[in-house]
Amino acid sequence: MIRPNSTLWFALHEARISWRDLYAMLSANRPGRGRRILLIGGAILLALHFLAWAALKGIGLATIEPDLPTLVMVSGFLLLPLSLMASQAMESITRAFYSRSDLELILASPAPSRKLFFVRMLAIALSTSGLTLIVSAPVINMLAITDGPAWLLAYPVIFSLGMAATSAAILLTMGMFTILGPKRTRLIAQIVAAVVGAGFVIGVQLLAIASIGSISRLAFLQSETLLKSAPGADHFIYLPALGAMGDVSAALTVCIAAVALFALTLALTAGQYGHIVLKAGSIDQNTGTTRHSRISFSDAGAAAVLRRKEWKLLLRDKWLISQTLMQLLYLIPPAFMLWNNYGDDHSAMVVVIPVIIMAAGQLAGSLAWLAISGEDAPELVTTAPVMPGQVIRAKVEAVLSSVAFVVAPLLLVTALLAPRAALIGFACVAASVVSATMIQLWFRSQAKRSSFRRRQTSSRVATLSEAFSSILWAGTGGMWIAGSVAALAVSVLVLCGLAFTWWISPARQSFSARRAYSRQMAS
Repeated sequence: MIRPNSTLWFALHEARISWRDLYAMLSANRPGRGRRILLIGGAILLALHFLAWAALKGIGLATIEPDLPTLVMVSGFLLLPLSLMASQAMESITRAFYSRSDLELILASPAPSRKLFFVRMLAIALSTSGLTLIVSAPVINMLAITDGPAWLLAYPVIFSLGMAATSAAILLTMGMFTILGPKRTRLIAQIVAAVVGAGFVIGVQLLAIASIGSISRLAFLQSETLLKSAPGADHFIYLPALGAMGDVSAALTVCIAAVALFALTLALTAGQYGHIVLKAGSIDQNTGTTRHSRISFSDAGAAAVLRRKEWKLLLRDKWLISQTLMQLLYLIPPAFMLWNNYGDDHSAMVVVIPVIIMAAGQLAGSLAWLAISGEDAPELVTTAPVMPGQVIRAKVEAVLSSVAFVVAPLLLVTALLAPRAALIGFACVAASVVSATMIQLWFRSQAKRSSFRRRQTSSRVATLSEAFSSILWAGTGGMWIAGSVAALAVSVLVLCGLAFTWWISPARQSFSARRAYSRQMAS
């Protein structure tokens, strides 16, 4: 029997919580879906293994040696998940401080907070490394099969990088909490997490644009410019790459260093855990000091009031930054490419415009879900003296204007460089944004705004349709700018996909039922 308050007891409790969160995210808490999820997940992993084998088939694996170009390439591929794991760990730690309602209960018990902190941070390290390991597994396994089992050392190396990323996230988050306080940390930690997660990808793309004129990360990692400025092959910075390629001593060094860093971090910060959690949990409570602001009533119509209400709710959302900022940061490389190519040839537009189109569609889908399905006071809105159509229109206008505020400056700069490309970009951005918003309208369902991270569980069809719509509209824009007639075929394909999505949507079924009822009453 497991003794309560022991480390193993806390570990099992954390495992149950993590499993429930994962199951809820994948199945929307609908019973009987566990076996189906396992079958679908296994099929996807098998397909990814086949794709990895096909991609590696044309590479001369026997010639792979730990020379400088190979070490630079492998190090680049390891730095990408390292930045993403650090971002995910920072967001998970922030949410653990502010959103886990069970922490106050556990801390009020005789259980030692140090054990809880150790288990909680280890669980975050496992979860942040787990996704990277799953995504990397097909390539690692195929390399181990075709080139030797030494590649399996990549698994402990990646997990060690996850522990190092979690250690850095713990120190950074707790440092911000100590210096900035709990209220500012919740906002700033989300911004820092988004910047860290997208920082490496964006930084590599910016360097690639500045040095070789391309946005391709792979081309930059293989470029002579990077190889000339990189340290020699015997530098310690390549230890993770050497370990992932099968060097036992390098892999062991990385693992020992990561475990030591993680243990030292826990030893330095465990004593502050209980104080931070209790202080973070009290920031949303009313302290008795109410700020009285002057309320002015204007002659603005109901539509203007509703739009203002939606904008205010979006700005007040506590976790909106971490959910959408990374999408906005990925607009920096195309903006830099526009500035870098100002006055030069316009071939970069074939790459820049599709990125803007896809980002606009994804941002519109996120904001549309928050405005349409994430209404926290539906009864209040329903009983308001406005028509339901006015409410929906105001929500859609708020979403479209928010996206336009972000995308319009990029399209204006594009218009100065290439008016034709800007016009095509405007048309495809409008189509992508409207498509994503309409899909959210067709599949709207009442949910809490806090469930935004799991919004894909409400309707898999809506999630896939929104993703394919953004991708296909981006492809349409790129082909149209390039002068390819295939743009017409892709646009017809996306319109057919939207028509099919409407046909199977609950909105169409509800509309058909209302029309049949009206006909029956008329007859």
